[in-house]
Amino acid sequence: MTPRLFRCLKGYDKNTFMKDFFASIIVSIVALPLAIAFGIASGVTPEKGIITAIVAGFLISFLGGTKVQIGGPTGAFIVIIYGIVSNPEYGLQGLLIATMLAGVILIALGAFRLGTVIKFIPYPIIIGFTAGIAITIFTTQVGDILGLTQETAGQSGEVVITHLKTPADFIGKWNAYIEHIHTFNAWNFIIAIGCILTIILFPKAMKNVPVLNKIPGSLYGIILSSVAVYLLKQYAGITNIDTIGDRFLIHAALPEMEMPEITFAMVQKLLPIAFTIAILGAIESLISATVADGMISDKHDSNMELIAQGVANIATPLFGGIPATGAIARTITNINNGGRTPVAGILHALLLLIILLALMPLANNIPMASLAAILVIVSYNMSGWQTLKAMLKSPKSDVTVLFVTLLLTVLFDLTIAIEVGLVIACALFIHRVMETTEITVLKDELNPANGTDLALSEESLEIPPRCTVYEINGPFFFGIANKFEELSANLGQKRPKVRIIRMRRVPFIDSTGIHNLQTLIKKNKAEGTHVILSGVSPKVHEQLDKADFYQILPEGNICDNINEALERAKELLK
Repeated sequence: MTPRLFRCLKGYDKNTFMKDFFASIIVSIVALPLAIAFGIASGVTPEKGIITAIVAGFLISFLGGTKVQIGGPTGAFIVIIYGIVSNPEYGLQGLLIATMLAGVILIALGAFRLGTVIKFIPYPIIIGFTAGIAITIFTTQVGDILGLTQETAGQSGEVVITHLKTPADFIGKWNAYIEHIHTFNAWNFIIAIGCILTIILFPKAMKNVPVLNKIPGSLYGIILSSVAVYLLKQYAGITNIDTIGDRFLIHAALPEMEMPEITFAMVQKLLPIAFTIAILGAIESLISATVADGMISDKHDSNMELIAQGVANIATPLFGGIPATGAIARTITNINNGGRTPVAGILHALLLLIILLALMPLANNIPMASLAAILVIVSYNMSGWQTLKAMLKSPKSDVTVLFVTLLLTVLFDLTIAIEVGLVIACALFIHRVMETTEITVLKDELNPANGTDLALSEESLEIPPRCTVYEINGPFFFGIANKFEELSANLGQKRPKVRIIRMRRVPFIDSTGIHNLQTLIKKNKAEGTHVILSGVSPKVHEQLDKADFYQILPEGNICDNINEALERAKELLK
């Protein structure tokens, strides 16, 4: 495994650099408002979002397994981060430790070449938790869109009006919104709606204007709303519109590296959350890489990409950053503007560093309602409502997994949602496999045209009296083994002297299937009934042999085809 950057640098020329540089400018413009918004929505300060975009963006591009991936903070992590930071037991230190643990897990996934395993997470689970995250992100922004406030006691006991601080849970937030709806601020609402319309309409208006058509709607929205709020404050005396400067003190500098205090007890508590961060980051980054592959006709190295994501998530917390992954929207922006090597991602990180050091004081004037508007657009794009609508036509089991995952994500948290969703998906998968595996009972004759393990014959084969043939069609695993046992016990006929179990269509057998088969043979032997196996495939035969299965079954009772099995049955019946 080698970082893609090193291969791309072979034959790298000035023309390619200029394309990457131009793309990096556009991507950094897109990334700036998003990084600030994600940082604030996650419960941390604005600069931590930008620091994450700088450090993680650089490392993911430098070490990654894709040409064009852009890394940084994403909306998917908001729910998890906010839950950790708002929990007094964990706080910011807990977030940093969980992020570093997630980085270790990601490196392990990549080092053991498990990058492709992530692709086996059921699609309904991915759609479910993504839609759930979108609903939760929207919910977190309602307070800033409506400009809701609350009364708190100041240091001297006086009443101080501040922005509404809500609980971390979904129900608690809506209760708080309803309780404080009387504090509705019309100006905040107007700014938020105006910013949403600007984000949607300005790119369309500038579609045919060179240079300006490259600027994302979110930047137009922030600039125009910031100017509008400044003019309202200066000339209309309207001072009740919250800005970033009203709530946060922005440090326009890259902080010094600092190792969080890690204890074994904290690691034990945070490991499930770290696992969720790792899985979510792996899914999002690999989906982004796959989308990018389709756009530039390339093939990424999923394992190298996971290692890069892991390194980034270990390094970013050292500077106080939050979890990061591959960002689909920023990656697509990079591709659409000419970026074709990891150099574009590295340059985008360096440009964000320059912005942090030189221009961050200007961010104090950005209205909180504008950032809420950006996140409303992000949540709408994440919701994938068209995909949700299409999924309703899927099998009921898939729809069940989707909505269970969605509801658990919204009402509880992502860790529980993924765990329960996977359990339900596995249970439904087993149920489906059980439905595809059939066991039929044949008593009179066999048609040679219906079997592949029959010797060539044009005549039907008669089944001797007091002999029953069981045909198993499908895998013989723990879910079907009991079904076979129940069928044997509920035939409602005189016990046969010989039972032939025809296994020509059994692709595999697991330990439970072997155990049940052994129990069946022992039980039949005690009752004076012989068991014959017919048409055992080499793979199944190998599994039975390893389990010492043939110690309880005579070698003559294992037949290559049904013809031999019927002849053996006739011998035993004599």
